[in-house]
Amino acid sequence: MCSHQPSCPATADTQAAHIVAAHPEQGWNLLCDGAIVFDDTGELLPDGRVVPPHRAPAARLAMAA
Repeated sequence: MCSHQPSCPATADTQAAHIVAAHPEQGWNLLCDGAIVFDDTGELLPDGRVVPPHRAPAARLAMAA
């Protein structure tokens, strides 16, 4: 799907994939490995699997502020 070197990472490693289409106004980005990542940290993988959002619990965010 992309031409960067080294070639696209495996689907399991979306942290290393590059953004090929950014849609910040809609809250999502398409990665070079075919995954869609959302601003809420959820993901839709190319094989149809869903990764639920993995945000920090609100209590931890309050302590950090």
